[in-house]
Amino acid sequence: METRFQYGDQGQMAALTEGHAKIVADKANVFYGTTQALNAVSLAIQENQVTALIGPSGCGKSTFLRCINRMNDVIEGCRVEGRITVDGEDIYAPNVDVVQLRARVGMVFQKPNPFPKSIYDNVAYGPRIHGLGQTKADFDEIVMSSLRRAGLWEEVKDRLDQPGTSISGGQQQRLCIARAIAVDPEIILMDEPCSALDPIATARIEELIDELRNNFTILIVTHSMQQAARVSQKTAFFHLGDMIEFGETEQIFTNPKDSKTQDYITGRFG
Repeated sequence: METRFQYGDQGQMAALTEGHAKIVADKANVFYGTTQALNAVSLAIQENQVTALIGPSGCGKSTFLRCINRMNDVIEGCRVEGRITVDGEDIYAPNVDVVQLRARVGMVFQKPNPFPKSIYDNVAYGPRIHGLGQTKADFDEIVMSSLRRAGLWEEVKDRLDQPGTSISGGQQQRLCIARAIAVDPEIILMDEPCSALDPIATARIEELIDELRNNFTILIVTHSMQQAARVSQKTAFFHLGDMIEFGETEQIFTNPKDSKTQDYITGRFG
């Protein structure tokens, strides 16, 4: 993957970073080969809020999400231009340790993807890799704490040695959330985390997201506008690689400023 940096107007950056922004994108462009997937996207994500990214399929919202933990690095021919910072640090700078970045920026995928390991080892794996514990007691505490925060402890505490794949889909997704938070990240990225779940499991994940935002900055890609309205404080609408509008979720859904946003949320396209 090739990365080129273009520093935007300093006045624009100052405006973007007002209000203790955790993540700032300044004129972020993403190319897959010769195809441009993101067009000069600039926005600031506030700390300890849920920000929803909405828009029709192929609009660039998942591409933007993957920029924040550099998951696009693994895609051959992908090129990122512009500047993306976390706590003011350029995450595409040459000296950035991508492994450490991904410890700070956890990710939960569309379909639950537990490791082919026990429930216990699914959660303990990351902390072991990152040296976050020394003794079994350390890891026992991390596993219990992470499963509690993911709302799963009471359901699995008596079967921690069973495979992570042996529990229900909704439980597996909460296990994946526990796995993500076990390394104590600052940011959690969620790429349509409920699309493979039934309504009851979806409601539990949404409740969990609301609880987690007290300790984490959360970005969620969703095709469900109802879900975006329920769980997020800010919403960004993407269309054809452009970020069309970004603002308070209530304002986006009740009084959008752009006609494209209005057309999308009223079902005229997408």
